[in-house]
Amino acid sequence: MSVDGIFPAMPDDIYLTDKGKPACLIRALTPAALDEWRKGLAGPHLAWMETAHFTAASGEVLLLPDTAGGLEAVLLGLGKTPDPMALAALPKKLPAGAYRLDAAAPAQVRAMAPLAWAMGCYRFELYKQSAPASDWPQLVLDKDTDRARIDRLNRAVYSARHLINTPAADMGPEALEAVMQKLAKQHKAELNVISGDALLAENYPMIHAVGRAAKQAPRFLDLTWNGADAADAPRLTLIGKGVCFDTGGLNLKPGNYMDLMKKDMGGAALAIALADAVMDAGLPVRLRLMIGAVENAIGPDAFRPGDVLASRKGLTVEIGNTDAEGRLVLADMLAEADTQNPDVMIDFATLTGAARVAMGPEVTPFYTHSDALAEGLARAAAQENDPLWRMPLWAGYDGWLDSDIADVNHISSSPMGGSITAALFLSRFVETCPDWVHFDTYAWNVKARAGRPVGGEAQAIRAVYHYLEARFGG
Repeated sequence: MSVDGIFPAMPDDIYLTDKGKPACLIRALTPAALDEWRKGLAGPHLAWMETAHFTAASGEVLLLPDTAGGLEAVLLGLGKTPDPMALAALPKKLPAGAYRLDAAAPAQVRAMAPLAWAMGCYRFELYKQSAPASDWPQLVLDKDTDRARIDRLNRAVYSARHLINTPAADMGPEALEAVMQKLAKQHKAELNVISGDALLAENYPMIHAVGRAAKQAPRFLDLTWNGADAADAPRLTLIGKGVCFDTGGLNLKPGNYMDLMKKDMGGAALAIALADAVMDAGLPVRLRLMIGAVENAIGPDAFRPGDVLASRKGLTVEIGNTDAEGRLVLADMLAEADTQNPDVMIDFATLTGAARVAMGPEVTPFYTHSDALAEGLARAAAQENDPLWRMPLWAGYDGWLDSDIADVNHISSSPMGGSITAALFLSRFVETCPDWVHFDTYAWNVKARAGRPVGGEAQAIRAVYHYLEARFGG
């Protein structure tokens, strides 16, 4: 499959710029707002609402007809606590035409409306022989809306979802390299690829060890782009775990744990989509995007529990379980990135099941030593309705990684605190960067919600983009 088939085309003409033309009103209501609004209603509309039992529960949609049999207004339920993404329920339920969100809608619902509308149009139909034609309804945007920013973030979300949803047969290390080549060409960036045994010669031994048993050779994909010519321009490094499929290695996963492992390159998908947005915005930074693209396969050359691996940093690492491979790939890249002392270094990885136990599938935990960075990310997450939560790099658990025969074990012997100990392991490979943050993301929707179908999800990148945009300007 070509890379062109993997990168999604954004739906055309889903927005209209406000030019004062008539548009059907979308009235977004909480149950309390509905009770207040209906006090002034009488006649057919009130009767129709009562017949349809519309209560403004989250995701409820009711079309109000006019006297000519057309559509006069749309009622959208927000629930007691308004869901900022509620508008995503509408595009697949409304007839073609122009629609305008009521100015009385809650502020965050209005702020998220363009993104929610686009997410409601998302489909993954790469493998369908005949995709249904889409004559999408159109949302009227305010005249002062920053359309370029909206399109940029919509594309980032669509791209991340598509990359994650694509099966490993078509999204292995070679395909991930092709994605990076296309990204570099699009933004006039430089891409350096180190593949196969050259990883040993260039001192990336843990990336090599994790991927050496697979048919497609492991590779380190290193993209650089300058958004500012000044020598003192801030350095931004993005790192993604690109484990294109994870069998668990010799510590083989049970079948029901392996069925979603095409998404184990979700960290790479998030980093790639975010880098695309940063370059598209022309943020004045020197960007470095690093992806470790491997498949954790089973074969005669697979690395084993009990092996001791060399690392790029020089630390020796005892392998406690081959199913904890992602942190090994990240560690070599973190060590390399740290030598440049970037101003901000961000890694994304679908790293631990323990993070899901702690946070569930919808909230992404992150780890950093920088209080200022954590506060900035928390503010950005609230603004973008992109839920993040800071977790502690608790020094008291660092000893759980001690090894009798190597400098460090890459997993803890304790069944508790697995996300924290994984982050502590990674922190051993970062010494100079003042603002490093690690995201332990799920990158998947386990149940369908408005605009969020079951499948790959672009978690954390909207919040991180908001933070970077505010910090570096654009």
